[in-house]
Amino acid sequence: MKPYRLLAITLALAACLPAMAAVGRDDATPSTAAIDLPVEGRMPSLTGATTWIGSPALSPSALRGKVVLVDFWTYSCINSLRQVPYLRAWAARYGNQGLVVIGVHSPEFGFEKNLDNVRTAVKDIAPGYPVAVDSDHAVWRAFDNEYWPALYIVDSQGRIRHHVFGEGEYEHTEAIIRQLLAEAGHADLPAGPAKVVSEGVEAQADWAQLRTGETYVGYGRADGFSSPGGMRQDRSKTYALPGDLSPGSWGLGGDWTVKAESAQADKAGARIVYRFHARDVHLVMGPSPSGATVRFRVLIDGKAPGAGHGVDVAPDGSGTVTKPRMYQLIRQVGEITDRDVEIEFLDPGIQVYSFTFG
Repeated sequence: MKPYRLLAITLALAACLPAMAAVGRDDATPSTAAIDLPVEGRMPSLTGATTWIGSPALSPSALRGKVVLVDFWTYSCINSLRQVPYLRAWAARYGNQGLVVIGVHSPEFGFEKNLDNVRTAVKDIAPGYPVAVDSDHAVWRAFDNEYWPALYIVDSQGRIRHHVFGEGEYEHTEAIIRQLLAEAGHADLPAGPAKVVSEGVEAQADWAQLRTGETYVGYGRADGFSSPGGMRQDRSKTYALPGDLSPGSWGLGGDWTVKAESAQADKAGARIVYRFHARDVHLVMGPSPSGATVRFRVLIDGKAPGAGHGVDVAPDGSGTVTKPRMYQLIRQVGEITDRDVEIEFLDPGIQVYSFTFG
């Protein structure tokens, strides 16, 4: 898919960006030829970070002599999460040879600005490298960044030499890291590429079958909404599920209040349905505003998912939302076709933000 921008109230932020066409493959033979890396500018300041996790505050001057990989990410973005295993592996493999990986957490949704939520997410994800908390998007603006994920590779003299927007280009990126480390005088690099382990939600997408894109639920960026009568903004409405869904369309059932960023279920029994074509289905959601957990049940084509359940759902389709994050609902096995996924919320108050797929 091509990069695209979406509206935001105070800042022009792009959506989570998937891999570009023919990117993300890891079966090619790395080239030994030197890569042409023009200077793209100096590494901007990191002083806009509101705090740091896993490290004291770092600066370009303190990092001089190191090769630095700066990753802009946000913890509910599946595209960011699928990139983490590579960053984790590179930090472990080349950390003693002069590489510093920095994750800059720049939030997309309001709940990702909450420091406790970010700390919990970093603990759960365990990236193995420092995270600069960029809740005000000051570092984002300093880099003039537009995407999640976005990688900027900085050489030992503090110059940006390469960037990657979206997932993929992993072999090429590792080759650049190795080249810049060698240029910095590190001749004792371990042979061959790093071993990358991608499991659970971090597993790479089934790109050959991924035909459904990220879909926002809040009215500020929603599309594909198909419930009869349309969407009412900022007021409660009783919705009816659409009778027939085309691929990429969705609808609500029951009592919901749709806000700019999310939709909140006003009563127990609220439902949301989506017709998709992908191996994996994820839903970014959070518990009620009071913090009460919300039980839910997932059906795929009207049946419990069984062996096709995601990591956050039992085979009978049951699950519980305990904190705001991305939940994996479905990981299909076998043939991938157009299917309907339906989620019923057994308690009121759920806040639903976006669907993503893999």
